Amino acid sequence: MTLAMDHDGLTLPARDRRTTARRVTLALLLLLGLTSILSISVGASEASVRAAIADLVNGREMSDLDRIVLWDIRLPRLTMGVLVGAALAVSGVVMQGLFRNPLADPGIVGVSAGAGLGAISAIILGAYLPAVILAWIGNGLVAVAAFLGGWTSVLLLYRVSTRRGQTSVATMLLAGIALGALSGAVSGVLVYVADDQQLRDLTFWGMGSLAGATWTKVITAAPIILISVFVAQFLARALNGMAMGEAVAHHMGIPVQRSKNIAILAVAAATGAAVAVSGGIGFIGIVVPHLLRLATGPDHHRLLMNSALLGASLLLCADMISRLIVAPAELPIGIVTAILGAPVFLWILLRRHGTMGM
Repeated sequence: MTLAMDHDGLTLPARDRRTTARRVTLALLLLLGLTSILSISVGASEASVRAAIADLVNGREMSDLDRIVLWDIRLPRLTMGVLVGAALAVSGVVMQGLFRNPLADPGIVGVSAGAGLGAISAIILGAYLPAVILAWIGNGLVAVAAFLGGWTSVLLLYRVSTRRGQTSVATMLLAGIALGALSGAVSGVLVYVADDQQLRDLTFWGMGSLAGATWTKVITAAPIILISVFVAQFLARALNGMAMGEAVAHHMGIPVQRSKNIAILAVAAATGAAVAVSGGIGFIGIVVPHLLRLATGPDHHRLLMNSALLGASLLLCADMISRLIVAPAELPIGIVTAILGAPVFLWILLRRHGTMGM
C-alpha cells in the first residue's frame, strides 16, 4: 500500500484512509439524524411527531398534548443530549491527545469531581443562600454551582501545574487525582449531613440524566459547549504533533504551550457545562475516541468532528434505552452508559492485546 506524509507529519495510507474517514463521517451524520428522529418520536407518552407535523403542514394548531410533550419535553431533551454527548466525546479526544494516554478522559482534570462538589453543595446548602440570590438563579442553582465547581477545579489545577509559563502534563495528572480525591472527601462530608430528600436528589443527579432538560438549561449550556467544541477543532494539528512528543511538535512550528492552555480551557468549559446540566455520565469520553481510531486512524482532523457526531448519537441511544427499559419510569442514563460502555471498553482492550499505545 502506498504511504504518504500529510501536512501534519502523519504517515498514512492517504487515499484509503481519507476515503474511509469521509465515509465514516457521512455514516455518522446519517446515524445522528436517525437517532434524533427516534429520540423525539419514542417515549411513554402517546404524543405523535407525525400528527404534529401534519398539523403544521395543514395550518392547524397542534394539540396541547403534542405541544407540551414534543416542544417542551422531548425537543429540549434531544438538544441537550446532542450537546452533552458531543461535549464529553470531544473532551475525551482532546484529553487523550494532550496526555498521550488512551485512558485519559474529562474527569482526569478534576472537572467532574469539582462539578459534582458544586452540585452537592447547591442541593444541600442552597436553602441557606440569601433569598435574592435564590430568586435570581431560580431552578438553575444546581447547574450554576456545578459549572462554577468545575471551573474552580481547573483553575486550581492549572495554577498548581504551571511554572514559568510552562504546564507540566505529568504534574497536571497527579494534581487532578489529588483534587478529585479532595472534592470527593468534601462531597462525602456534605452527603453525611444530608436529609432523605437531599440524598434522593444527590443519588439521581450523580448517576446522570437528561430528564430535567428545559429550554432554559439548553440556552445556558449551548453557547459554552458549542464554542468549546468549535475551538477544539482548531487543535487538530497541535494534537497530531504532540502525539509524537512535545519536542517534535515544537520543531514543527506548533505553539505547544498555547495549545495546551487552549485545550485545558476548552475541556473545562465543555465538560463543566455538560456535567452541570446532565450530572455524571461516564464512558462516552473514553469509548468514542477508541472506536473511531479503530475506524479512521489517529488523525485528529477527522477524529474531533467524528467524535462529536458519534458521542451525540450514543448518548441519544442511551437516553432512549433509559426511557423505554422501565417505562413509564426512567433509568438514570449514567447506569445505561456504564452497562453499554464497560463491555465495549473491555473488548477494545482485549482486541489490542493489552497494548496501550495511541
